[in-house]
Parts: sequence; C-alpha cells; structure tokens
Amino acid sequence: MSQDGAGVDLETSLGYLLKEASSALRAAMEEVLRPLGMGVTHYACLELLAQRPGLSNSELARGAFVTRQTMNVLLQNLERDGYVTRPAEAPVGKALPARLTPRGRRSLEQATAAVRSVEVRMLAGMTGAERLAAFHALKSMIHSLASPPPAPSHPRQG
Repeated sequence: MSQDGAGVDLETSLGYLLKEASSALRAAMEEVLRPLGMGVTHYACLELLAQRPGLSNSELARGAFVTRQTMNVLLQNLERDGYVTRPAEAPVGKALPARLTPRGRRSLEQATAAVRSVEVRMLAGMTGAERLAAFHALKSMIHSLASPPPAPSHPRQG
C-alpha cells in the first residue's frame, strides 16, 4: 500500500499483476520477433489476417489493440514491403480489406513458431489443470469487464 494507507496494494493487486505479466509477455515476444524484422503489432496484424482474411483497417486495429491511425501506417508499410495486398478501391463503403501475400504467409510461419516458443516458456511451470484454470479465470475477468457495471445503489431518502 502507499505510505498514507490509501491506494492499491501492488503486492496483492491482480490488476497490477496482470499488467506486469502483459508487459513481460510483450517484451519476450518483441525479443523473439525482432530478429525476424517485426514487432508484436506487425505479428498480430499478420496473424489476424491469416485467421480472418479481408479484415478492414478498423477491425485489424481493434484486434491488435492499437489505434486506427497506427494500423493504417503499419498496413501501408506491410503493403509496400509485399506482406499484404489491398485493393486500390474499396469494394463496399470505404474499407480496403487486406489479405496476406505469399511473402506475408512465409513471414508469419516463422513468427508464429517464435511466439509459440514464448508461450511454451511462459506456461512451463504450470500443470494442465493450472493452465485451464488460468484460461477460465482470464476469460471470466474479460467478460466481467466487458459487461456494463452494476448501477450504484443509493440509500433511500425518507
């Protein structure tokens, strides 16, 4: 706890621990992706496109947890470097759906192997049951935070 007794006890805060784990995971992923010439957002974009071809810039940005502007710059670079292709004109509306090129698929295969090695390392000290419990706990936390918070209860005035 902070010195004045208020605040969050960082030693026991699940939220703080999750953020610390997220930062450690990202750093480990960046370390294995850097020699492949990419970062986590680059990898996430390629992985999303492999699993859901034709996603728009906005959909990719949401899936990679970045702004639309950041994703737009990344997509322009990926297109310039031959990893993705997008139509010159939007088939419907304004969205330019992106697709992986053969070069993008080859690059993704290497990156996926590297990222899998990080996840294996991260989970190495856990049993199958512990992994399953962690998975369910994290899914439950995500669901709880995605749901609207309960309305505050107000004491009756009388």
